[in-house]
Amino acid sequence: MRGRSDGGLKKRLIASVCVVALFVCFLFMYYGSSSQGASALEYGRSLRKLGSSYLGGDDDNGDTKQEDSVTNAEDSLVVAKSFPVCDDRYSEIIPCLDRNFIYQMRLKLDLSLMEHYERHCPPPERRFNCLIPPPSGYKVPIKWPKSRDEVWKANIPHTHLAKEKSDQNWMVEKGEKISFPGGGTHFHYGADKYIASIANMLNFSNDVLNDEGRLRTVLDVGCGVASFGAYLLASDIITMSLAPNDVHQNQIQFALERGIPAYLGVLGTKRLPYPSRSFELAHCSRCRIDWLQRDGLLLLELDRVLRPGGYFAYSSPEAYAQDEENLKIWKEMSALVERMCWRIAVKRNQTVVWQKPLSNDCYLEREPGTQPPLCRSDADPDAVAGVAMEACITPYSKHDHKTKGSGLAPWPARLTSSPPRLADFGYSTDIFEKDTELWKQQVDSYWNLMSSKVKSNTVRNIMDMKAHIGSFAAALKDKDVWVMNVVSPDGPNTLKLIYDRGLIGTNHNWCEAFSTYPRTYDLLHAWSIFTDIKSKGCSAEDLLIEMDRILRPTGFVIIRDKQSVVESIKKYLQALHWETVASEKVNTGSELDQDSEDGENNVVFIVQKKLWLTSESLRDTE
Repeated sequence: MRGRSDGGLKKRLIASVCVVALFVCFLFMYYGSSSQGASALEYGRSLRKLGSSYLGGDDDNGDTKQEDSVTNAEDSLVVAKSFPVCDDRYSEIIPCLDRNFIYQMRLKLDLSLMEHYERHCPPPERRFNCLIPPPSGYKVPIKWPKSRDEVWKANIPHTHLAKEKSDQNWMVEKGEKISFPGGGTHFHYGADKYIASIANMLNFSNDVLNDEGRLRTVLDVGCGVASFGAYLLASDIITMSLAPNDVHQNQIQFALERGIPAYLGVLGTKRLPYPSRSFELAHCSRCRIDWLQRDGLLLLELDRVLRPGGYFAYSSPEAYAQDEENLKIWKEMSALVERMCWRIAVKRNQTVVWQKPLSNDCYLEREPGTQPPLCRSDADPDAVAGVAMEACITPYSKHDHKTKGSGLAPWPARLTSSPPRLADFGYSTDIFEKDTELWKQQVDSYWNLMSSKVKSNTVRNIMDMKAHIGSFAAALKDKDVWVMNVVSPDGPNTLKLIYDRGLIGTNHNWCEAFSTYPRTYDLLHAWSIFTDIKSKGCSAEDLLIEMDRILRPTGFVIIRDKQSVVESIKKYLQALHWETVASEKVNTGSELDQDSEDGENNVVFIVQKKLWLTSESLRDTE
């Protein structure tokens, strides 16, 4: 050995050193990345995971329960990304309705016109790139239908409404919970009795407001905590409960926590995000809106979204008080609605119900120069994205004028009946029926994939992020859920078909944040949304953070998109605290999915959001 050349030994030594060096580099990159991700999930304190999955479960008592994570083998090969966690003070942030942002940017807004309650989204450089933490002591929400009447106080730690409205039975503190007796400013003794009284006033059968299925969609303006809409659900009526993020800033948050359809919005300067002729009834119970301002502009906006023959139920001092000021307002308001061709259907006690005409006949018979005027013939009554309200009357289409009404079938038949406005998009009845059946099959497939996780009351608030004509929501009719159908303002305005089917929804561009509080939806359906925003040059990371913001802990996301898109999303699962539930390739040539030019298949990818808490929240919980 002493006389052998050591060339081979040197080569082996060099090779060994290289292997060790590569191994050390790998360890550094792996653990360095992990530690960087961990430090990013801190803001001066540590974040701690609860078990292998999440805190919560199916019981309303808040007991903890662990379930095994469902992971795919390929997930372990994905390089994880990381996101920081926002400070606790942002636990209720609504990026496009953030008054602090308005103050910081010194936006010149007219407060008298409620412009400060309208959407003002931050530019890309000022967007939140962090995860929104839950409040201290947060618990998995109480399940529907119990949630209609009670929620965890820790989830929405605001009790000023309970004190301020204590004489009106809006809400009551009861230990760890807040209960909702069903009262309101003008219905202290319960929304159910108030609703029955309106139905009785209108001579509807059995004092049921749905009028045997003819009255299905309702707009409740200035809805409070949405008890009016909550009690209408029992009559197969779905209500868009609307209120701004004003001094009663958490009323919509309470509504959504209860599992009641609701939306943050205001009658300000822009049109409401609903097409014309969407609602059979509009309701205002002491909503403190000056309906006479700006030549009746706000009342004319209600007129735009009401169907032919639709009602406006108004319960307010102007309708009954005998003092000089209220009598003056009543006189001026009565004159305005008469010029708008509304008639008093009934007036009793503290409530008046006006009815809109069934055709254009009254409009055409008005004296020349009568105010408000009819809107221009070339104006689009369904355009809503950023469109300013106009002080004019929206006349009916030729179809509605001829038929003296919308021609809609009663509920529930209207859900699957071909809508009269279908022809506006060049769709045939065959296309409509085929789309309805296809989504029924897909929803059944989704629920089969989630069968190990989803029980009958697991989800309540659902959002279809790309609703098209509402067939996804229609397929959920027999489940105890409601769906917020979202339609992009950049494509066909099919939202009017969704309302014609007896469903509700709104317009929204997913390059921006949605107008809702954090933690308000149990399930998000994202059908090709990521591919869509990529084509617009928008950020997938921003969208993932936004989806996480509005998703409740233990909630689900169903992503249906290209395989390459899904693979890129997997990089963020660990940072988002999402875990894989199921993954399934879509059959090539599926009529709901467009195959890419290179033959790339689409994938259905389902994830569940874990409940994670900051160390401060954990201390409060413990």
